[in-house]
Amino acid sequence: MSRSVIRLTYRIETAGDVARLAAKIASDQSTGTFVELPGETPELKARVAAQVVAIRPLEPVETPSFPSNNTGALYARADVDIEFPLEAIGTDLAALMTIAIGGVYSIKGFSGIRVIDMVLPQAFATAYPGPQFGIVGSRRLTNVHDRPIIGSIVKPALGLRPEDTAALVQDLLDADVDFIKDDEKLTSPAYSPLKARIAAIMPRILQREQKTGKKVMYAFGISYTDPDEMMRNHDLVVQAGGNAAVININSIGFGGFAFLRKRSGLVLHAHRNGWDILTRHPGLGMDFKVYQQFWRLLGVDQFQINGIGAKYWEPDESFLRSFAALKTPLFTPQDCPLPVVGSGQWGGQAPETYRRTGQTVDLMYLCGGGIVSHPGGPAAGVRAVRQAWAAAVAGIPLEDYARDCPELAQSLAKFTHHAQDA
Repeated sequence: MSRSVIRLTYRIETAGDVARLAAKIASDQSTGTFVELPGETPELKARVAAQVVAIRPLEPVETPSFPSNNTGALYARADVDIEFPLEAIGTDLAALMTIAIGGVYSIKGFSGIRVIDMVLPQAFATAYPGPQFGIVGSRRLTNVHDRPIIGSIVKPALGLRPEDTAALVQDLLDADVDFIKDDEKLTSPAYSPLKARIAAIMPRILQREQKTGKKVMYAFGISYTDPDEMMRNHDLVVQAGGNAAVININSIGFGGFAFLRKRSGLVLHAHRNGWDILTRHPGLGMDFKVYQQFWRLLGVDQFQINGIGAKYWEPDESFLRSFAALKTPLFTPQDCPLPVVGSGQWGGQAPETYRRTGQTVDLMYLCGGGIVSHPGGPAAGVRAVRQAWAAAVAGIPLEDYARDCPELAQSLAKFTHHAQDA
């Protein structure tokens, strides 16, 4: 790249001419018009104009991604690289989203358009803070260094009051879990106000730390539309001795998260609920590879994605691409957040997760029912997950490893059946 540019890759589908429509994206999203306006010069226009730098044809399709009047037409597909001058956009993420992504979906002539890649210039590395804690900080605070951080979820969103929630948390503390989080749907409802929930839970965490030397990380849900109110929630957690928070990143937006990150003393655990709106249709939206870059620059420390055999729609290959994206530095290894593997996880998926993510243990393995619904209780559930990961790393089949591990054997007996039914 001879000039400082932002490169976007679009996967387009059309019954028309691919090259013409690629050029239309570049013109509409940069210079904006073919009509000369007062004060414009060819030199100025050239400085800010986006350029199509590559078109890679794909196999055409007979059925369009969206209904079309072009009955019987063959729909051309291609991956198109377009470079936007940094001078025209700058490093503001709102401007980047507006210019290079937001407007392309309204352009005529496409039966499908999806943003599949984005490469940012070095200027973005210093424009944003990135993770404050990330992988290294998460390991330091949980004191887990040679295996996945094992986490669980309490589901007080179902109506549990703070003291009932704290009793469930106590079971998980006694089970020696590493991390616990509020369900993303729990904010501060009347039956479980955040202030009361913190007051009920944090003394138990601190008491256990005093006894054992281990401080379990608890991520409280502090998301709020008003950034000032969210900061007040943040401060309640800090003042009580907490060290983490769950943030519904799509709900609070870029500005809300940037406001929080600048002032935060907490590990920021990102929940991406709502991302599926952007990606579930294969002919529209964007890949996680693009989406996650915005939030990593803004400062996400832990990024929750799905997992192998997830309970949601996302196939394994999509999860693996998400995992690989999080593990790939944008500029330096320090800007990588901790991948959080979740959604219907239990020990049974550990071997395939380990193998297919490149034999890494730099992740959080988040299990809800896979721990708390274990036949032997939460403590047995935590041990079973740790045993499964030990077997995975050692390359020993779970059934063989379970011969000397009754907790894992119980887990296999119960959850294998449920997994197959799912």
